[in-house]
Amino acid sequence: MLFLAGEAKNLGPSSGPNRLRDLCTFCTISLDQEEVYRTKVYEKSVSPFYGEDFYFEIPRPFQCLSFYVYAKSMFQIRDLPVGKVAIRKEDLYKYCGKENWFQLQPVDPHSEVQGKVHLEMKLNELITENGSICQQHLCVCCRIIACQGLPLISGQNCDPYATVTLVGPARWVYKHYDVILMVVELWNNGNLAQDVFLGETRVSVKILRNDHIHRAWYLLQPKGNGTKSKPDDLGSLRLKVTYTEDNVLPSACYTALRNLMLKSPDVKPISASAAHVLGDICRESVGYEALLPVVRLLLHHNRLLPFLTSVAALELENTQEANTIFRGNSLATRCIDDMMKIVGRSYLTVTLKPVLNEIFESNKTCEIDPVKLKEGDNVEVNKENLQGYVQKVFTSITQSSSSCSPLMCDVFRSLRQLASKRFPADPHVQYSAVSSFIFLRFFAVAVLSPHTFQLRAHHPEPEISRTLTLISKTIQSLGSWGSLSKNKLVRQLLTVRCVHMIFNREVHKRAQGRKRIGQKNFKKRWLRVTNQELSYHKQKGKEALCVIPVKNILSVEKLEESAFNRKNMFQVIHSEKPLYVQAGNCVETNSWIEVLSQVSRCNPGRLSTFHPSAYVGGFWLCCKETNESTPGCKPCTATLANIQLDIDCDRETERIFSFFSSSRSRLQKMEDACAGMSVYLGQQEDCSAFTIQDPKETFRTIKELGEVLDDLQAHHDLKGALTDEPGTM
Repeated sequence: MLFLAGEAKNLGPSSGPNRLRDLCTFCTISLDQEEVYRTKVYEKSVSPFYGEDFYFEIPRPFQCLSFYVYAKSMFQIRDLPVGKVAIRKEDLYKYCGKENWFQLQPVDPHSEVQGKVHLEMKLNELITENGSICQQHLCVCCRIIACQGLPLISGQNCDPYATVTLVGPARWVYKHYDVILMVVELWNNGNLAQDVFLGETRVSVKILRNDHIHRAWYLLQPKGNGTKSKPDDLGSLRLKVTYTEDNVLPSACYTALRNLMLKSPDVKPISASAAHVLGDICRESVGYEALLPVVRLLLHHNRLLPFLTSVAALELENTQEANTIFRGNSLATRCIDDMMKIVGRSYLTVTLKPVLNEIFESNKTCEIDPVKLKEGDNVEVNKENLQGYVQKVFTSITQSSSSCSPLMCDVFRSLRQLASKRFPADPHVQYSAVSSFIFLRFFAVAVLSPHTFQLRAHHPEPEISRTLTLISKTIQSLGSWGSLSKNKLVRQLLTVRCVHMIFNREVHKRAQGRKRIGQKNFKKRWLRVTNQELSYHKQKGKEALCVIPVKNILSVEKLEESAFNRKNMFQVIHSEKPLYVQAGNCVETNSWIEVLSQVSRCNPGRLSTFHPSAYVGGFWLCCKETNESTPGCKPCTATLANIQLDIDCDRETERIFSFFSSSRSRLQKMEDACAGMSVYLGQQEDCSAFTIQDPKETFRTIKELGEVLDDLQAHHDLKGALTDEPGTM
């Protein structure tokens, strides 16, 4: 997981015509050489403040995390690279959780390398024609066994070849062979285009011995080992990176901790539960970030609703005025926020995406601030544009109740009842309790940052971003009023029980044609999914080339890279031939699988097994079976017939354990505070940092937690630290 934020200063060369004062800039985030996120474009400044956070799961092994700064050019087709910061995976721990300034390095094609090569080398004596051993020369044999982790070239796997060169003094003899280097370079065969350098490795011949075969993996390095003359000052980038790896043990090891967390909704008072204790002790170090795995674990086991009801009731006990209900950042509001982000993505997509697409494509000016108006702008026309957009967004929201997640409806219904009970004299509080979440924390945030909810691929341009800001502020204002329109939506959300999920998402894809399977069948297509059908089109808005009813989808799974020599692929298995799709990057692949799995999760006849590769040349590449109708050779990814997601509970429990382990000192302080309150029968000074309603019950929970954590730590110690083989991922 990564949490990133940053700013840049003094971008571009320190002097000369290439200074970036008149260019807009943006920053991208890449795993190896695959871009996964980018910031919005910031207008003319050599010291832009990006100030953006990205949190995402890394779905594959990687070697390097890179940040590129680009300048947006009006007169060139491609954006201009300013510089980069590259951090190797093994070095991430040095910067974890701390803000650091990094000097930007030049973006040199010969330094953009990744992957590794497996070499076999042997040193042989040279036999002359008369059968004697030549004392002046040696024979070095080198065999390239395999390569791994090479980059994509133009979105496809590369076609590599190697060159081997011996580098050393002009004259050398047998006894001085240890000064010789063997240089292995990898290149991509560009066919009609220029060949691309993929990396090199340098091996000293002195490691070889007669009749000894040396085999090893070597990480590819930049050209010349990256030695360069001192570059111009390209500026610097401030980053805060948090990276964690989960070392997941066998499932049985987590039984005790998992059961303790799942028991949380039943503990009275809720502040004495293990889940609430975790939020309490981690609040100062990571905020309420530790609550996300708790929410996911409870959601998977259908225990989230009673927990949210209990923590919301606790917060309402401490709320004195109805107009401040659920307005702060608390354990309850954070848990409900996380729940809405997890289960409400499809709701946002069907509700907001069509309107947002229109806003991005029409790009009408909506600026109404006289100070920010540009020359030639008409404030009255802009005001009409803004009103039109707001009306469309608000209408779409108020007519969306049938698409809302059942769990969200249940939570809102519970909040209404709690709020009415806490403030019986206020007839409007039951609606403001819901609107504080659905408008202020859900729809308004999604309109402001659509990329955060996967409603758009990237940040909007500055002018569109300003339009979205104005719409979001208006939605917040409307959501905080007691208007009839708002009350209508809230009433619908509180009463709807039978909900039909509607999902509609348009993304540019590569998809398999309906002809014979093969590499040439892959073409660029526009892929679209609704709750009724999955279709692909030659271009956006064009007639569908192929339509697959959602009810016919039997499974959605990843496809092995070896099937078509392409990365980031998945397959939609339905009643006819599978549809093979290549996504833009690994994060997008996971998003598509999640979306399609959710929309088809209740289909009858879903498969229990599938083929992870393709049927090519008369047999399945995965299991070598020749019958195309042979059942799959691998179990399908588990799907749930309700709003629960396919969540790895062992991994979530391991993350909970990690948060507890990093806050053991705080847990001990909370235990001491409970003991002090029990002895002295009252609130002590050391207790103010914790929520302790029942010291004896809280103390009992903490003692049980301590025993469970110690036992789990013993399992980790027994397994030992896992280390990768040198030179491998």
